[in-house]
Amino acid sequence: MSVAILIITHAKVGDALLETADKMLGGLPLSVKVLPIPLDCEPTHAYEDAKNSVKEMDQGDGILVLTDMYGSTPSNVASQLLEHTQLNVVTGVNLPMLIRVLNYPRLNLEELTLKAISGGNDGIIQCKKRGSR
Repeated sequence: MSVAILIITHAKVGDALLETADKMLGGLPLSVKVLPIPLDCEPTHAYEDAKNSVKEMDQGDGILVLTDMYGSTPSNVASQLLEHTQLNVVTGVNLPMLIRVLNYPRLNLEELTLKAISGGNDGIIQCKKRGSR
């Protein structure tokens, strides 16, 4: 068994991230599901969908929920899932975060959560012209 990953994002953001990660890695070493939230969705329905996803994905080792923008509907829906005892939520999902998580499939929920945060943070870099400091 291992930690499952639930990606909750606006529209097709999560699908694009997962498709790219899958192709880059040549497969997914963890159970991953994307829950797209339409821009015109009813939050109550989105929460029910998320809750059902958690129930179907839970294999006993916990679920890491990755969501896009803090304070948005996907993030708010994800935060409501925190009543589940074996579930962590990390906002600001990006490709470096997802790749980092998928590269450590044997970690427990707490360790994988820290990898998600470090992957997201480490993947944000300002590019500069050559020769500038």
